[in-house]
Amino acid sequence: MHEIASELGVDSKVALAKLKELGEFVKSPSSTIEPPVARKLRAALAAEGSSGSSDAKPAAPAARPG
Repeated sequence: MHEIASELGVDSKVALAKLKELGEFVKSPSSTIEPPVARKLRAALAAEGSSGSSDAKPAAPAARPG
């Protein structure tokens, strides 16, 4: 769990809170989580990050048709 939080650039407490919000129970940051739960966390945090937070990177300009 801690490794995934680090990989995603978030604090373990944030990751635990997000999983709880998603209905997943994880006992502690040192807990092992199953791959489907890890994917769910990654998707949720990616969606949250792209929903307009101030830390999000600006979108790349669209390519012009050639």
